[in-house]
Formats: sequence, structure tokens, C-alpha cells
Amino acid sequence: MAFTLELRQKAPDFKLPATNGRSYSLSDFHDAQVLVVFFTCNHCPFVIGSDEVTRATAEKFAKNGVSFVAINSNSANTNPDDSFEGMVKRMEENQFPWIYLHDSTQEIAKAYGALRTPHFFVFNQNRELIYTGRGLDNPRQSEKATVNDLENALSEHLAGKRITTPLTNPLGCNVKWDGKDAHWMPAEACDLV
Repeated sequence: MAFTLELRQKAPDFKLPATNGRSYSLSDFHDAQVLVVFFTCNHCPFVIGSDEVTRATAEKFAKNGVSFVAINSNSANTNPDDSFEGMVKRMEENQFPWIYLHDSTQEIAKAYGALRTPHFFVFNQNRELIYTGRGLDNPRQSEKATVNDLENALSEHLAGKRITTPLTNPLGCNVKWDGKDAHWMPAEACDLV
């Protein structure tokens, strides 16, 4: 079995605490026409470099019923900057237009097969995976990006078209797995394309 969720597979459920003091499950987003679940963190330069583009994409498509949910699965034991307290501070400072969830056990990262930060998973109304991979082709320096694969996928899907590129490799720092070296990846994790 592939490490990362494959196209057309259903979104795995979750119940995770958010920085706003609530807990959320997949069903809390049942009204969304499209749900974007993305794995992110507090410290990664690829996340920080592309956050404002991700914000712009989330805001652009909100009127089309697209909801964004961010999940931090990084171990604070591997990188202390990725603590829940750091998540709360980051949301207070940046006021991102998404719910920011904490996956302290890393079970949800494993269920989705998150490889890097950021790693995007786009689900249709039936919560089937229709796109996964990167947001930008240069997330660390978003001003130099030439392709926004996430935005392209959302635009095509909402226009009723087939997604031209439904699968890309996520670009970013690897997920920081608890008890492992900062650069460790599960043996079964591999490039998506």
C-alpha cells in the first residue's frame, strides 16, 4: 500500500484540537464544496515563504465554498518551534483564514501520508482526493514561483473540468517524526510522481 493517500481515496477522519480552543472532526466541514487539508508547521522556510500565497488562494476560493484546514503534525521534541503554544502565537500574529489543528500523536499525518510541509490534499464534495502535492513550484521564494498547482487544481475542478495535473511532489521540509532524526522519512514514503 502507498504511504500517501491516493487519488479518489476518501479523506481519513480526524478529531484534533485547534488553536482557537475547539476540537474539530472532518464532519465539522461538511458544508464545504471542496476541502483543502494541508500539513504545515511553524518554522519551515517553505511554509513561511508561501503562507501569503496560500492565504490569497484560500480567500479567493472561499466564495466558491472552498474551506482550508491546516494540520501541524511535527514533533516539538524534534523542533521546539512546532509546539502547540507556537501554533497559537503564529495564528494570533498572522490571522490566517483557516483552522489550525494539532496532530500531537502524528496519527493523522500517517493516515494521510503527509510527506513534507507544506503538503496539500484537495477533496471534492464527496471527500474523495482530487489533488495532492505542492502548492507552488517555489514555495520557499514564492515571488519566484511560476506555477500555482493548488490554485490551478481548484480552478479546474470548480469549472467542472478535469484536473490537468492532479499529482505533484510536495516541496518543503520533511515532517518531523517524533524520536527520529530531523531528516528521517518513513521507508515506504516516496515521491508521488
